[in-house]
Amino acid sequence: MFKGKKAFFVLALSAVMALTGCAGNNGGNNGGTNSGNGGSSAAPSESPKAGDEQVTIQLHTFGNEATYNWTKTIAAFEEANPNIKVNVNVLSEKGDTQEALQKLDLAASSNEAMDVLMFSDPASYAQRVGLGMVAPLDEFITADGYKVSEDYKVDTTLNGKVYALPGKFNPWYVLLNKTKLAEAGLEVPTDWTWDDFTTYAKTLTTGEGASKTYGTYFHGPQNGGWMEFMKLALANQADNTEFLKEDGTMNFDNPLFRKTLELRVQMEKTDQSATPYTDMLSQKLHYRNQFFNQAVGMIMIGSWMNTELGGTDQFPLNFEVAVAPIPKNNASDEGGYTMVTTDYVAVAESSKNKEAAYKFVRWYTTDGQIAQGKNIPAWNGVDQSQMASIIDIILGGTKNPEKVDKASLINTLSNAKSSKIIPPVTYQSEVYKVINEEYEKLIYDQQDIDQTIAALNDRVQKIIDANK
Repeated sequence: MFKGKKAFFVLALSAVMALTGCAGNNGGNNGGTNSGNGGSSAAPSESPKAGDEQVTIQLHTFGNEATYNWTKTIAAFEEANPNIKVNVNVLSEKGDTQEALQKLDLAASSNEAMDVLMFSDPASYAQRVGLGMVAPLDEFITADGYKVSEDYKVDTTLNGKVYALPGKFNPWYVLLNKTKLAEAGLEVPTDWTWDDFTTYAKTLTTGEGASKTYGTYFHGPQNGGWMEFMKLALANQADNTEFLKEDGTMNFDNPLFRKTLELRVQMEKTDQSATPYTDMLSQKLHYRNQFFNQAVGMIMIGSWMNTELGGTDQFPLNFEVAVAPIPKNNASDEGGYTMVTTDYVAVAESSKNKEAAYKFVRWYTTDGQIAQGKNIPAWNGVDQSQMASIIDIILGGTKNPEKVDKASLINTLSNAKSSKIIPPVTYQSEVYKVINEEYEKLIYDQQDIDQTIAALNDRVQKIIDANK
């Protein structure tokens, strides 16, 4: 317990130092917008009251009004729950998640009243749980009589407990140039394997030299980031999908990690159906340019691209687009598992209004996602007609929504689900850097796959030992 408090103090002190000189100029509300109390700063959180008396809860979020439609969303909640008012504290008006985390930690260290907290990634979520900032929700969930694994597409369980419910749902998928597929006589896949993917990529690769178009493009790894592209065969599993296992040991001897390396080498070196890694780095290629300029036929990417599928001013759409799920390893495997980004919506451990805060969290991650109208919900209670309506709204903001195969998009998003979260370690970035470096040696023909895995086991174990 003492170690947790000490770590939190260090984290909070860093936030204070980073924000000195700016926190005192905004009225103490961290850029907040307010709903329900009319004040210009976060009002003190009230104690729960019996009967029909009103409670005001404080929501701290990285999401701004433009992205999260808070005015409309909170109005819908307060209409359905007239005894609970919600005060929204936007921690970064530009939606900068790092700035928001700094301000959140500063608010916590200052004992600011907080009831509902939002995190944008599993690392931030897991770290704040470890620091004791977040309350477990299991008691409320049991009382409500549902299971997170059944009600939501994202499993937010950490160390056997649930500390947050998932909001939006951004699974990774495969974007397809449907026009190129039709010209090659290929169908839009709804259930396929990596063997199928490699066949599609070879078929879609045409031309030579400067005029060559590739079947696919992998946007990573690079600079220790975009590590999803090192998880091709690991991604479509219910569990054990990370480079480190839940017990902190390495996962490089997993046959599916080896298969990922084999796929990358095969597609670039043997089939020559993937854009060369050296081209990505030397030409500073980007997945948007590669796809919308038709330099490739397929890309694996996150569904934040939903808002761009129909084309934008910067990237007009001159062909038809379809969407497919991340391929499976074997035809008999359960499909739908993929890398997922979501919002982790939690109740603060310091909250004096935990019941009211939980009520908002549950509403926001279910009906509230529909009211917000900005994202695909992680909630499984959304039926096909609602999903279609949400997709229409999202695609309606693009230039040519009629060129998007909406049925393939709905099918992929409806069936996608996340793997079990494995809490990130504090030295995660060091591990990523080593994986990136050893992969480059492999793809530059400086070592083979066996040597790559051996080097990873040796170097990452040293990192683990140094951090014990």
